[in-house]
Amino acid sequence: MAASLSTALDVHLSIPKSDTKRPIFLTKPTRRSHPIKINVSCNSKSSENVAAESPNPETKTLSLSEQLKPLSSTTLSPTKNDRTPLLSKPKSTWVNPTKPRRSVLSLQRQKRSTYSYNPRVRDLKLFARKLNDCDNTEEAFLRAITEIPHQPTRENALLILNSLRFWQKSYFFFNWIKSQNLFPMETIFYNVTMKSLRFGRQFQLIEQLANEMVSNEIELDNITYSTIITCAKRCNLFDEAIEWFERMYKTGLMPDEVTYSAILDVYAKSGKVEEVLSLYERGVASGWKPDPIAFSVLGKMFGEAGDYDGIRYVLQEMKSLGVQPNLVVYNTLLEAMGKAGKPGLARSLFDEMVESGLTPDEKTLTALIKIYGKARWAEDALELWERMRENKWPMDFILYNTLLNMCADIGLVEEAERLFEDMKLSDYCKPDIYSYTAMLNIYGSGGNVDKAIELFEEMSELGVAINVMGCTCLIQCLGKARRIDDLVRLFGVSIDRGVKPDDRLCGCLLSVVSLCETSEDVDKVITCLQQANPKLVAFLKLIEDNSTGFENIKEEFRNVIKDTEVDARRPFCNCLIDICRNRNLNERAHELLYLGTLYGLYPGLHNKTLDEWSLDVRSLSVGAAQTALEEWMWTLAKIVRREEVLPQLFLAETGTGTHKFSQGLATAFASHVNKLAAPFRQSEGKAGCFVATREDLVSWVQARPSSITA
Repeated sequence: MAASLSTALDVHLSIPKSDTKRPIFLTKPTRRSHPIKINVSCNSKSSENVAAESPNPETKTLSLSEQLKPLSSTTLSPTKNDRTPLLSKPKSTWVNPTKPRRSVLSLQRQKRSTYSYNPRVRDLKLFARKLNDCDNTEEAFLRAITEIPHQPTRENALLILNSLRFWQKSYFFFNWIKSQNLFPMETIFYNVTMKSLRFGRQFQLIEQLANEMVSNEIELDNITYSTIITCAKRCNLFDEAIEWFERMYKTGLMPDEVTYSAILDVYAKSGKVEEVLSLYERGVASGWKPDPIAFSVLGKMFGEAGDYDGIRYVLQEMKSLGVQPNLVVYNTLLEAMGKAGKPGLARSLFDEMVESGLTPDEKTLTALIKIYGKARWAEDALELWERMRENKWPMDFILYNTLLNMCADIGLVEEAERLFEDMKLSDYCKPDIYSYTAMLNIYGSGGNVDKAIELFEEMSELGVAINVMGCTCLIQCLGKARRIDDLVRLFGVSIDRGVKPDDRLCGCLLSVVSLCETSEDVDKVITCLQQANPKLVAFLKLIEDNSTGFENIKEEFRNVIKDTEVDARRPFCNCLIDICRNRNLNERAHELLYLGTLYGLYPGLHNKTLDEWSLDVRSLSVGAAQTALEEWMWTLAKIVRREEVLPQLFLAETGTGTHKFSQGLATAFASHVNKLAAPFRQSEGKAGCFVATREDLVSWVQARPSSITA
């Protein structure tokens, strides 16, 4: 009799992880599916019966793998190309088929202790107020504690501890309660004290209390660990926060969603993107539904990296999990869109937020204005400003000043003046020093000297102190107008009012030196520059001396640049080259250009591909651009004479200048091209671009004596 055996096999298909080269955030967290059960029937018979019944002695009983072959042909990838690529070093993981995958967090938030009504609450609150009013010294506290109105029971002590506002008082009271030894210290006393210490960013004291709890075998709960981790995060002690999170797992305590969100933020702030995504995906796979705070952490992390795909991933995850963004999430994502350079998507996200019924706050509007200003979307920015006024959306100093700075960057003079007048009429947002500085920048860039001086006098009457940025804008304005006497007087007044010249102000004075037409004006400006930066003046005199050798120039130039802020180094070099060219020191100008290139001040000046060579002078001043063009033409002439391989196309890019007050480098460059009779012509399809072919260049070199082009 055949014995029929029927069994259920648990077949677990482990889907390998995606290729590490693909972005982690484009893959959904792997969800655990239920095991596939397959009923396989096996008939057990004796060997004699099998031989008798089988017509063909070569027929064999199908093995288990052969029985499962139809399943493999429909479930597994049949071709090599269809298989999901494995990691280079996959980690071997054993999965117990009888147990579910271990959760990484508790879906129940830590319950807070309940307080019973205390009939002595009024007396204790008044006593806590006295403790808050005393000095933050231990001696003053110990004198005040003697007036405690009632015996410090557990409930009384907790009420007083929760009522103390300063971390010093909380810490003193906690230690005093311990010294009285009236009742055993519980976890809640440590948690309340730690939270107060967290406001004071006293991580060392918090860690001492935590270690004390471990030594005294007092339980550390989720509130304890969450407080420790968030305090370490506020103190930028990310390694310590991660260490305590790992210790939490070792004790067997599962973090709740509050602690889990806190450690996500720690990993994000420390730049560990892969760890953040791994924790997030494991949490979601465990059944966790992230709250808006967790998504805000992810959005900020991707925004800091300028990762648009990551931001899109956050939006998709929120939509798939049914999480409605709140104002904090929208603000974070808007800032992220700005850093990723996506003004159009930021505008769409803002419209979506308004349509959802949320009212933007000051941070929302400031973030969007910054995005529009950076993208030079003047029309959209002004439209947003009108919507703010119509809807009476909240405004603050930062938002007003951001709008003014945007107007300064784009060159919107009339709009800035109207906005500035609105600030003057406002009850809460009167113009401050930054508002006046933005207006000085607008008038200075536009060369409106009279309005700039009038605004400066208004600042003096109202007692608004001028800062170094405002002084720089005024000096630039007066220098362009060749009002050197007013410039010297303004510089003296600013120094008397406490303005300390920085490298940007020194660069502005140096540019005025390059603009001066008489030696008398040069001496006046040099006197101001001597007071601001004596080393720069000494180097200026050195390059004017024809007897100074190149090696000496190189050494002193390196010393000057080394002591200069990074963003002011290239402007310094540009101005020095302009000064040399204005004084017919062309050879010295070429030396300075070479030194600037040598020390990395002009990255991307020369670019080469197989098809074209280009000269990019968009970051150079007029004199530096002319010097770079001469240097390039000499080099190309030498290459032609050596009959080396040349590309088909040569480009010189000056840019057009998106700023309303840009000086027009392209015009000065075109004039110098004509002076050199160089074979470049203005490109018809691209403004600010000059083009020459290989044939044009070769003909130009051959038509000139070698002594000129060498």
